[in-house]
Amino acid sequence: MAAIQSTEKGVELLARLMRAEAEGEGTLGMLMVGNVGVNRVLSNCLDFKGIRSINDMVYQSPGGFEATTKSYFYQRAREQDKKLARRVIKGERFHPATRSLWFFMPSGECPATWYDQVNTGRYKSHCFFSPTAADCPRV
Repeated sequence: MAAIQSTEKGVELLARLMRAEAEGEGTLGMLMVGNVGVNRVLSNCLDFKGIRSINDMVYQSPGGFEATTKSYFYQRAREQDKKLARRVIKGERFHPATRSLWFFMPSGECPATWYDQVNTGRYKSHCFFSPTAADCPRV
């Protein structure tokens, strides 16, 4: 059973987001970005209340993804990227993004917290941050 419901258009949209945000981080980095996206749809907490679909999550404003403002986000989804998107939609999770709702690429070290969320780790250039279970029990 899938972690979230999705249409083929949702799969393609998530695949494009994962590639645009983390292609330079390789397959695992792209999967972690997918985890964050799926977690935002699941969570219904903090900044992500009322997010019910991949489309809502990708285009959330404010709070969406910087990649949606770049031309490379609008390239057609590749089959290999859609396969990765399907994996995270089905519920595969990858540390440190397992419960993360945020990630970003700092110029230096990862801060211990970011907007009051705990740093759960770094993968290559991206730092990942997760809410507490009390703040977001559904993630």
